[in-house]
Amino acid sequence: MGIVNVTPDSFSDGGRFLDHAVALAHARKLIVDGADILDIGGESTRPGAEPVSEAEELARTVPLIAAIRGQSDIPLSIDTMKPSVARAAVRSGATMWNDVSALTWSPDSPAVAAELGCEVVLMHMRGEPRTMQADPRYDDVVKEVAAELLARADAAIAAGVARDRIWLDPGIGFGKTMDHNLTLLRRLDELSALGFPVLYGASRKATIARSDPPATNADDRLGGSSAFALAAARAGAAAVRVHDVRETRQALAVQAAIETEAAPS
Repeated sequence: MGIVNVTPDSFSDGGRFLDHAVALAHARKLIVDGADILDIGGESTRPGAEPVSEAEELARTVPLIAAIRGQSDIPLSIDTMKPSVARAAVRSGATMWNDVSALTWSPDSPAVAAELGCEVVLMHMRGEPRTMQADPRYDDVVKEVAAELLARADAAIAAGVARDRIWLDPGIGFGKTMDHNLTLLRRLDELSALGFPVLYGASRKATIARSDPPATNADDRLGGSSAFALAAARAGAAAVRVHDVRETRQALAVQAAIETEAAPS
């Protein structure tokens, strides 16, 4: 899943693709680089991010989705908490709703997800972006994240979302410390075993700089991002959400070749 942030304030590439033509060119590049899905977002959810109005989010994302759909049949995901934005995005060609609030931002979200009939990513987050990293605490982060995601999946199914349309995302960096993030990765197979495809996203995140302090700039975190993606794929993630599509595909291809050669004939 390649990331296209149409925002001025995303932690990694805020402002870089805010212009429609530049964003469209970036989307085309990610397709050429081998993305299987593009994730289009018009509101930053980095720690401390301020909310964006519905009108602004629609203006940033919907024309881009329509333009990409006019040039490619690649699956498109809308990264939004707002059901009205999801509805407009699907109408313009999106095929997935990636919701960091796990359909809790609005009481209407589960019903809208059922109405749209698209795939839905339920991501785990404690709190909301402005405050989620203040003091996150868990007794057992994996068991608690799993239980809370299953509860959201049950709520979506009760609202009419087909079970086979639901994905789960552990929400790396969303109300979690570095230790929480690493524990979730080490035990990601426990989330994969829940019976839903898992989307994993740690690309360029600050948790990489905790292991490599010089990587204060998000652009300097390709190595760490690749390490996370490889480990997630090995643990059963169905997709990895990344900024660097070409490099991640290469790392995954080499890992697959190594494991194929190592497998008994």
